[in-house]
Amino acid sequence: MKILALFAVLLAGGMLLYAGQDLPAFGDQNSPAYQHPMTTRFIEESENETGVYNIVTALLANYRGYDTLGETTVIFTAGMAVILLLRRREL
Repeated sequence: MKILALFAVLLAGGMLLYAGQDLPAFGDQNSPAYQHPMTTRFIEESENETGVYNIVTALLANYRGYDTLGETTVIFTAGMAVILLLRRREL
C-alpha cells in the first residue's frame, strides 16, 4: 500500500514539474496574463473606478465581491462543519 502511495506522489510530482516547464518566468511582462486587455484596464482604471489604491483589494472587494462572498461562505460552512464534527461531547 505504501508503494502505491509513493508511486502516486511521484507521478503527481513529475506531472507538476513537467507542466511547470511551460509557465512563463515570474514577473515576465510579455506573458499572456499581462497581455490581456482586462489586465491593462484593471491596472490603469481600478483606482479611479473603485477609489481603492491597492489593485488586489479593488479586484477582490469591488470587481469580484459576490464571488469572494460565495467562497468565504463555503469556507466558513466547511469550518463550522469540522468544528461540529470534532467537538467533544460530554456523556
